[in-house]
Amino acid sequence: MTFAATILTLYPEMFPGPLGVSLAGRAREEGKWSLDTVQIRDFAIDKHKTVDDTPAGGGAGMVLRVDVLAAAIDHARSLNPEVPVIAMTPRGRPLTQARVRELAAGPGVIVLCGRFEGFDERIFEARDVEEVSIGDIVLSGGEPAAIMLLDACIRLLPGVMGAASSGTEESFEQGLLEYPHYTRPATWEGRTIPEVLRSGDHAKIAAWRKNQSEVDTRLRRPDLWERHEGARVQSASGARRKDEGI
Repeated sequence: MTFAATILTLYPEMFPGPLGVSLAGRAREEGKWSLDTVQIRDFAIDKHKTVDDTPAGGGAGMVLRVDVLAAAIDHARSLNPEVPVIAMTPRGRPLTQARVRELAAGPGVIVLCGRFEGFDERIFEARDVEEVSIGDIVLSGGEPAAIMLLDACIRLLPGVMGAASSGTEESFEQGLLEYPHYTRPATWEGRTIPEVLRSGDHAKIAAWRKNQSEVDTRLRRPDLWERHEGARVQSASGARRKDEGI
């Protein structure tokens, strides 16, 4: 099954961009995923191809029109009705690795890229559009965010990464940040690779890596650590109830 990506954008020339090289580029050439772009402006209803208008209630900037967006989405859905429609917006829910895995396991995705002040709010409910954010930042448009979303999905497709286990120990896969990595030379500018990593003792190495993941997550991302600890406590509680026959 080919993962089919459709991008709704005012700037189709921005694609494939980085997705045309490295792992994603090779995977596309091999037919593991496909990419189509749809020019939102093609669905404008006036001779000037207008896609935006002034915000209701006043204010700065312009807002993408709901009728134009709906026509573009309807067109994309007619070509691939089984895939979700995702709008890249800072008002959306934060994108997580778990959501990326769900998307990568499906048939594809339609990604709606905003510009100006954003979307007419009515589009989300009227067309069942999922709002997704890549972080607490504001970009000039949704296209860079769409590239990030697709890159995260594509690398998880079967056969894209060299080893099937390459992604299982990375940051966020187990609810923690990934442990630090080292390679040759063993000593550089007076800094040495931790002795345990040169010991050949795989059990000790695994324990060291687990501990480093926990330490780094606790220090750098206390929000992740809190969720991880909460999940671990809940899981342990569930296991106890099962053992006790409750």
